[in-house]
This record gives sequence, structure tokens and C-alpha cells, in this order.
Amino acid sequence: MNAAAIAALPFSIQLPPGLTITPARAGATASIYRVQRGDQTLLMIYAGPSSQFPIYDGETVRAGGRASVVVTEGSRRLAMEHLFQRATDPKEIHVWIASVEGADRDLAERIGQSIDVK
Repeated sequence: MNAAAIAALPFSIQLPPGLTITPARAGATASIYRVQRGDQTLLMIYAGPSSQFPIYDGETVRAGGRASVVVTEGSRRLAMEHLFQRATDPKEIHVWIASVEGADRDLAERIGQSIDVK
């Protein structure tokens, strides 16, 4: 997606250089996006009427206008997914980290934390 298409999304995102947002398959009333580096998906974003939140097991924390699922890995706490609910369509924006590890997982979490609804 180009800068204008990203700016038109119902959410804002801080996308580091070298990463892209790519539309994925979705239904008639929903959109799904992949945040990728090359062919590797780091993060998924759903924008539609009703998401399947939560998909990860962990502690649900509500702050900053969203619900987040936080897990503890060793001595670190990671926000694995976020759910934003809106009064207008799309009613829900659900963000989750893909199955990545190490530095990619840290990067995916930082990008996920940067997302906010418009």
C-alpha cells in the first residue's frame, strides 16, 4: 500500500522503513491487513464488525481506549494483541502479533503498540 492508502485506513500506525502493509483476504464487511518485511508477516490487523478477540491466552488489560492481552515470557511482559472498539464502522480493530520470535517479535510488539484508531 502506498502512503495515501495507509493514511486512509481507519487506524494510524508507525511503520518502520522496509516494512509494508498488505491487504489480506477478508469478508464483505471486513478488511484484514498484514504488516510484513518481505514475505514474513509480523503483525495482523482486522478492521470489521466483530473480531475473534482474544486469540492468545494471557491477562487482559484495559488502558488507552483498548483491551490488550499481555503475556509474561521469562521476565518480560509482551502485549500480544489489542482490541479497539469504535462507534462507527469498522466497529472493531483487532491487532495481533504473528508467530515470530526474537527481534522480530519485539519489532511486531512495538508496531502493535503504535496503532491507534482514527
